[in-house]
Amino acid sequence: MREHELRRQVVSEMHLRRWPQLHVPGKVIQWVLMTDREDREAELAHLDPILPAPADKPNAPHRSGDFSPGIAVAWERHSEGSSLALFAKGTDPDLADALEWARGLPGQIVRATNMTLVKDDRAAKRLLPKMNFDPHEIVSCYIGGKARIWADFRLQGDGFGHILVAANGLDDRDFSRTVQRLQDLGNYRNKALLGLPEAQEHWPRLDAIETELAKLADRLCANNGRDDDLMAELSSLSLELTTVATMTGYRMSATRAYAQLVQERLEELQVKPIDGFASLNTFTKRRFLPAARFCEALVVREEQLSQRAERLASLLRARIDTRIENQNAELMRSMDRSSKLQLRLQQLVEGLSVVALSYYLLGLVTWGLEGWDGVDATDTVALLVVPTVLTMFIGVRIAKRRLLGSGED
Repeated sequence: MREHELRRQVVSEMHLRRWPQLHVPGKVIQWVLMTDREDREAELAHLDPILPAPADKPNAPHRSGDFSPGIAVAWERHSEGSSLALFAKGTDPDLADALEWARGLPGQIVRATNMTLVKDDRAAKRLLPKMNFDPHEIVSCYIGGKARIWADFRLQGDGFGHILVAANGLDDRDFSRTVQRLQDLGNYRNKALLGLPEAQEHWPRLDAIETELAKLADRLCANNGRDDDLMAELSSLSLELTTVATMTGYRMSATRAYAQLVQERLEELQVKPIDGFASLNTFTKRRFLPAARFCEALVVREEQLSQRAERLASLLRARIDTRIENQNAELMRSMDRSSKLQLRLQQLVEGLSVVALSYYLLGLVTWGLEGWDGVDATDTVALLVVPTVLTMFIGVRIAKRRLLGSGED
């Protein structure tokens, strides 16, 4: 049996890229970047001196190693962009060189967090005054059973969002897993919210399309306007709807997927609220869910407007088809009247032609008889009028039958 060429890739996807074991006290600094495909080679070239790719997997989507003693690094490529994390020991590690190296990565920052890890609540409360959190916006709750977080989810002067986490005796492995889930929650939340500005940008455009569709529906009901003009306007609106759906489709689908991941990570964190503070659940429901639902509403509205446009187009096509059928029926009736009139004219011409032929034939006979002595041409022609007309009539009918191949009498 031969191994499928994608087997190892599929198996590797089933294994979680865990962070290195976190040290308390310590620091975790992470960037989530949106990287263009053109920058992929530059990104890998920047990583190679510090995080060389495994020899057997030159295109591995995950790399980890040490930047320097006491500072670990982990990089991972995602479907959209990549992420880089620094893990340092101690309460105030020297990260200047590591930060300078990390800033050289290509890409646009979607999220940058500076997470401070401490042993317990007592150590955290000593640091809280230095964290520069907005006292009216602090979110604090228990996660993973024992650990506790403090954050205001705002960007500070250094461009980072700061989070304070107290382990409170949580097992090292469980603590590392909990902190990673907390970061995943924030990363997916920011990626999901990338769809919000796009939804807000295109919502007024859908308002205008809906207004125009309503006007078209009124004109269609009132039979006001040419069908061709109505169909042209309706086609233009349908094309504009398709354009909006195409422009927003990928981002809205990504937002839906990321929002689902946010919900899953939130459940895995086992959030427990603390009196006097907003929890992650409260913050997410108050800030994130309305934005995600707005993006979902945009998709639903696009589909509904597309269905309305399609129904209007069907009604308009039905009206056009009905008018064409009526026009065809009227044309057939007109052709029938024309055929009957033509038949009558033909019969009239036929009668006149019999008279004319009889007249000319009797004229020839008259000229012939006048050359004979002793023959009364007038009386003879008078006797020949009826037989001549009958003969011409029968002759014309026979010629007509042979020419048209019909059995008319």
